[in-house]
Amino acid sequence: MSLVFAINGQRFELDLSSVDPSTTLLEFLRYQTPFKSVKLSCGEGGCGACVVLLSKHDPVLKTVEDFTVSSCLTLLCSINHCSITTSEGLGNSRDGFHTIHDRFSGFHASQCGFCTPGMSVSLFSALLDSKSSSEFTVLEAEKAVSGNLCRCTGYRPIVDACKSFAADVDIEDLGFNSFCKKGDSCKNSLPRFDSEKLVCSFPEFLKDEIKSIDSGMHRWCSPGSVEELQRLLEANSDGLSMKLVAGNTSTGYYKEERERNYEKYVDITRIPEMKVIRENQNGVEIGAVVTISKVIAALKEIRVEKMFGKLAAHMEKIAARFIRNFGSIGGNLVMAQRKQFPSDMATILLAAGASVNTMSLSRGLEKVTLEQFLQGPPLEAYDLVLTIEIPFWHHHHHHQSSELLFETYRAAPRPNGSALAYLNAAFLAQVKDRMVINCRLAFGAYGTKHAIRGKEVEEFLSGKVITHNVLSEAITLLGKFVVPEEGTSNLAYRSSLAPGFLFKFFHSLILTEKPFSNGYHLDVPKPLPMLSSSQHVPINDEYFPVGEPVTKSGASLQASGEAVYVDDIPAPQNCLYGAFIYSTKPFAKVKGICFKENSVPDGVLAVISYKDVPKDGQNIGMKFSFGTEPLFAEDLTLHVGQCIALVVADTQRHADTAANLAVVEYETEDLEPPILSVEDAVKKSSLFEIYPFLYPQQVGDTSKGMSEADHRILSSEIRLGSQYFFYMETQTALAVPDEDNSIVVYSSCQTPQYIHSSVAACLGIPENKVRIITRRVGGGFGGKAVKAMPVATACAVAANKLQRPVRTYVNRKTDMIMTGGRHPMKITYSVGFKSTGKITALELEILIDAGATLGLSMLMPSNIIGALKKYNWGALSFDFKLCKTNLLSKAIMRAPGDVQGTYIAEAIIENVASSLSLEADAIRKINLHTYESLALFYKDSAGEPHEYTLSSMWDKLGVSSNFEERVSLVREFNESNIWRKRGISRVPIIYPVSMFATPGRVSVLSDGTIVVEVGGIELGQGLWTKVKQMVGYALGGMLQCDGTENLVEKIRVVQSDTLSMVQGNFTGGSTTSEGSCAAVRLCCETLVTRLKPLMEKSGGPISWNKLISQAYAQSVNLSASDLYTPQETPTRYLNYGVAVSEVEVDLVTGQTTVLQTDILYDSGKSLNPAVDLGQIEGAFVQGLGFFMLEEYITDSEGLVVTDGTWTYKIPTVDTIPRQFNVEILNSGLHEKRVLSSKASGEPPLLLAASVHCATREAVKEARKQLRMWKGVNDSGLMFQLPVPATMPVVKELCGLDIVESYLEWKSSVNSRL
Repeated sequence: MSLVFAINGQRFELDLSSVDPSTTLLEFLRYQTPFKSVKLSCGEGGCGACVVLLSKHDPVLKTVEDFTVSSCLTLLCSINHCSITTSEGLGNSRDGFHTIHDRFSGFHASQCGFCTPGMSVSLFSALLDSKSSSEFTVLEAEKAVSGNLCRCTGYRPIVDACKSFAADVDIEDLGFNSFCKKGDSCKNSLPRFDSEKLVCSFPEFLKDEIKSIDSGMHRWCSPGSVEELQRLLEANSDGLSMKLVAGNTSTGYYKEERERNYEKYVDITRIPEMKVIRENQNGVEIGAVVTISKVIAALKEIRVEKMFGKLAAHMEKIAARFIRNFGSIGGNLVMAQRKQFPSDMATILLAAGASVNTMSLSRGLEKVTLEQFLQGPPLEAYDLVLTIEIPFWHHHHHHQSSELLFETYRAAPRPNGSALAYLNAAFLAQVKDRMVINCRLAFGAYGTKHAIRGKEVEEFLSGKVITHNVLSEAITLLGKFVVPEEGTSNLAYRSSLAPGFLFKFFHSLILTEKPFSNGYHLDVPKPLPMLSSSQHVPINDEYFPVGEPVTKSGASLQASGEAVYVDDIPAPQNCLYGAFIYSTKPFAKVKGICFKENSVPDGVLAVISYKDVPKDGQNIGMKFSFGTEPLFAEDLTLHVGQCIALVVADTQRHADTAANLAVVEYETEDLEPPILSVEDAVKKSSLFEIYPFLYPQQVGDTSKGMSEADHRILSSEIRLGSQYFFYMETQTALAVPDEDNSIVVYSSCQTPQYIHSSVAACLGIPENKVRIITRRVGGGFGGKAVKAMPVATACAVAANKLQRPVRTYVNRKTDMIMTGGRHPMKITYSVGFKSTGKITALELEILIDAGATLGLSMLMPSNIIGALKKYNWGALSFDFKLCKTNLLSKAIMRAPGDVQGTYIAEAIIENVASSLSLEADAIRKINLHTYESLALFYKDSAGEPHEYTLSSMWDKLGVSSNFEERVSLVREFNESNIWRKRGISRVPIIYPVSMFATPGRVSVLSDGTIVVEVGGIELGQGLWTKVKQMVGYALGGMLQCDGTENLVEKIRVVQSDTLSMVQGNFTGGSTTSEGSCAAVRLCCETLVTRLKPLMEKSGGPISWNKLISQAYAQSVNLSASDLYTPQETPTRYLNYGVAVSEVEVDLVTGQTTVLQTDILYDSGKSLNPAVDLGQIEGAFVQGLGFFMLEEYITDSEGLVVTDGTWTYKIPTVDTIPRQFNVEILNSGLHEKRVLSSKASGEPPLLLAASVHCATREAVKEARKQLRMWKGVNDSGLMFQLPVPATMPVVKELCGLDIVESYLEWKSSVNSRL
């Protein structure tokens, strides 16, 4: 029996007996084929990096069905007789790129590129879908990639690339791209998409394959009927462990399922009775293995029952399209029944009155209502749902003139799916003239075993006319049974959603004097407005090709999936794989490591610990200027997540499984209790010293400032949590032992030079025997700086010990637990200010949680103060304590300290505004710097007076964003809407950056092509692109010979190699691109000096290629290297930006929608405005995640509990600003900068504070309204909105009892009438 399938048109045939049925399609693609575009990022179906197109042929209908699936969850055996297309199957560098790849490149929609192949396949699939229905529309374009995550771009350019294929789009409305220059006609400038010449997704040879019938002899079998399945199950008298499989998507949530070894897998997707969709006069019957996507399509077709369309719309919010395409409706319900999965499907079908047909070995065939099914004991292993029946209601309940109402609700961190609900609900009611005849009310997912019906409330409401009092009583009843179980997160918030949804549903039935006026009715939740944007980008030809918006180097390669990341490097012969065993105790003695059941798991060859460090080496995992840190815990663990050992096995899966089975024996007797808070650290004087030269300087005399103040706020507290990097490519390295006791390590890192020193010190060998190679990184954000060092070093120790290549690709959960993120901190401040709002003094005490080891935490104080000094505080004093705790060491994440500093400043400004009852915007304006105060606060970094652009930018953005006009529109909106409130806010930023030494080398080859090496690493920030432009300018522009105008096309930047390019320093701090450009410019100047004499000799014009031939003939040295050292210029300078954001908050759910963001950012004379624009938008959206969405939560001992895409929510297409306008200011006045350019990588992240501040404004309005209802007049406007301002946080501040309070107020108003 063979398994036959095609990948990108190639035929594959495997003997079924040789295939492990638990192998996923992703594992097969990555480890057994040359196709590497399919990336592993989360391994749980939550990110879209591994999406492929799966095509099935129907021999009867002679049709091919194409849909996307998540290859990390799809079992290889389930693709028999299917065809798989990956991004390199759409197009590639050999056969020509696909139009999709060209458009992703041309719209600047790929930065690190790790997510781009998955995005390309998702878009391709959406285009195929539209070909079969209507034309591709803008709305479909926006949904095309809605389940795919990207951490670099901020999504706007990706959505524009998708929209460029829409039939109803005006190309002029799309964002900045390389196809269409502003002002030109753009109609025919896009690369053509010819839908007729589509990629052949299903090759002819597969259609002719004879499908062999499976006898059930193998570990994988596919019965063809219910009877056959029954025989199979009954014959299993030996009690083999069996798994019934449909889509296998449940393993994304229940990961322990993957570790289980089943002896037999039974594929139930080929059983005709379970695949049906039948409509009769009573309703519709759906087979249990029908995929959710097919259920949605079928329900949309049934027009007689309005309810079905609403069910379908709700189902579109379940998971992502590539999960719905393979996950089955029955599987979802079985998970809800057997494992208490917080299902949406169960809730909405419960309200719809569905029933299920089941089959069990003990009870045979049964039909039960869904309610009975959910309440029954958990299904046994081989019990099965065969079909689901959903009734037509309009037949049963047609009273004369009565009306059937049906609505579904869910509150979740992402509006359009790919997030579990905090609570979901669905209500069906038959009403006649405001009277409820009967109703069905279902609630689920709020921390309960399964979805339930509110029977008491149903009975109470039946026969009643809906009034405020009736609703109030119903809600009181409801509170008795919608009670989440103990231990559920956000308990009170979840409970508060049920009354809100019930109120939304019935409120329209209440008679008001003027029906539906005064905004008292609940507006129907509008779908999010379409995304739109504008970009104002200056193009500067002065230093051509520098300043041109050239597309990112290698973007098409990234889109096709051919760009090679560390884990794509083919495994060397005899390669082994590692996985980390980490500590789960914060402070304990390590007594030993064993495996569960005391047997060594499959494939394990060694467990590498500190004992395996060579005798001449040291147990060092990180080595840099502030000191060293251990690689493995020795006798004591210092924190949760500390590396104890690396288990090495023959495959990555075996290594990961073994690490999960490892049991570490701890002992905590005779040890002090661990330090788990900054307060505890201060009490026990557990502090790191801060070097005096890194300690920021105080400004002015605060005691004098305080005495001059009219008002003071004393000892106010702010707390800030952490944020995880969520780079798409997790930590990864490959170490290969080489001759003469040397070693080569391929590492995905930002700091090759430091890894080089760490590996040499750990192995005890000279540095000339270590070589670190980094080509590109799939996202870094600071997380691949310090935290990549121990990963590479551990692989090197294992490779050295076993004398075989060792690689690791850290799984997402381990990465989230071991890597850490931003520094949490506690801030206490006192501020003095005049009655006008002018601040006279600010005193701060800041406790920073550095974790158990120092890392680069010493940089935090000066970064915090650098961003906080954006306002003129009059006088400023502070006391920093760098706390040493038994918590995970924190890393420096994009804008480390600066983002916290800018937020602290805004929180103080808002507090001052509240206490004076003034607008925060006025307080910001009055405290903006003049150039004199700027120079006082920032000293040399302030630059020349004409470089200070912030105050003029503040006014300019006020005009271009219509700020004043929108403030009054927001006020009007809030007066006329009870249940939705808006806020708008304008926030400035100042961001100091430093230049540092950076090396470069430029060599010209004999055919005139050029190869460039730089110390900086390409992380997606466009460093290679800017470097190529600089070489084009510095050689072509200076030599002015024929053929140099297209010199950029002849240039290739190659990977970083620490033996070739020494003193590579690190890539970070936003200035590595300009530093690398400065270095190659110096190299080019040397080459120009060497080539100039030859040009002069030639007498007349000479072509570039001829010049180079002559130079080679005369042995001119055409390789130049140099080290840029920023001595002659001030090494620090300031970056400026302003943002205006407007948000709308739904007071029933706490959902915040960012309606519009306008950004004005000064990037000097941009080296590449397209790259800088991408950095501005991407950084802003990452900041939006920090301020609004991302909760990086640990348990009481410091173990991260939000350890995957199910619990950690980064921004998605549906959470970015609906209108996103960016203007780059070309201030171009910076003679001392690199060609007058400025940084763009980190500063714009701080602008996302504007969204948080706007949300606070909206919450303030909601609180005012609530106090009016409750008849309270105290100053409830002094409040703090925590970070991140998630839905539960916002709802709690708006009032968890807001609906109850409104009803009470209404009743009392009505009773007075």
